Amino acid sequence: MEETTRPRRAGKTARRVPSAELLDGLERATALDRPIAVISKKVRRRLGPGRLRDVLHGVPMGHPLHPALAVTTFGCLLSASVVDMTKTGPRAARTLILAGLASAVPTVAAGLTDWSTLHREQQRVGFVHAMTNATAALCYAGSLLLRMTGRERAGRTLGYAGLAAASAGAHLGSHMSYRQAAGANHAESVSHLVPLGWHDLCSLKDLPNGRPVRRRLGYIDLFVLRLGDDVSVLADNCSHLAGPLHQGRVAMEEGEACIVCPWHGSAFRISDGRVMHGPATSRQPAFQTRLRQDGVIQVRPAE
Repeated sequence: MEETTRPRRAGKTARRVPSAELLDGLERATALDRPIAVISKKVRRRLGPGRLRDVLHGVPMGHPLHPALAVTTFGCLLSASVVDMTKTGPRAARTLILAGLASAVPTVAAGLTDWSTLHREQQRVGFVHAMTNATAALCYAGSLLLRMTGRERAGRTLGYAGLAAASAGAHLGSHMSYRQAAGANHAESVSHLVPLGWHDLCSLKDLPNGRPVRRRLGYIDLFVLRLGDDVSVLADNCSHLAGPLHQGRVAMEEGEACIVCPWHGSAFRISDGRVMHGPATSRQPAFQTRLRQDGVIQVRPAE
């Protein structure tokens, strides 16, 4: 018996989800580029390199700081709206709004720091994300003021408007994190991609002394630096946004030899891939090396 299929109606094609189309269009919104360029440059210049910038990126934590702070802020504001809806206590709602607005200060600082070192498509979405969250903050600040002057009903209404804006901002933040991979580790651990044991990489004599180069191990790109007879090997794609480390510069950071990513300035210790300075927060995968008697460099993933 022949299987029959229902023919598609002429002119009908599968439609994408409207929100996805809107966000794709937002990524291409070049009209936002001028204010983005001005603001991001000022943020980078204001912070400069140093410990404060590393803390705001989340380098000491090993992952971005902004999402953890954002959860706290949004949680406080959402809880305030829940208290309003259940009418369990105006004082509790005011306390939660005040806590949410207070936690928004470090949240914004960390978010701006991360945003200033993203790709332009990510920055466009992030710019609107910031505007919606600023709208939410203004709504909640107005809501708190109304409540403190005895206008509870109007305060609750403005609080609900703030929740809607904060929810839109959270949706944009999720798009940046899960669709655009902003803040994600772009240097996946390679230990499971490389078979067990030592693997031939190249001859020592084929490596320039003191200049980073890229070599391939199977389909994995590696950063390789020879200093005399010592060879250091890291994954080549920077964990921040996959920049090519072999095109970076070698520098001394806190007395350690480091490779500085050419895209956004993340610094990794060459010996083991540890993050010395952000915006990267994830360690760069490193490889152990040894020199065979015939002059061939062998590598395996470091434990």
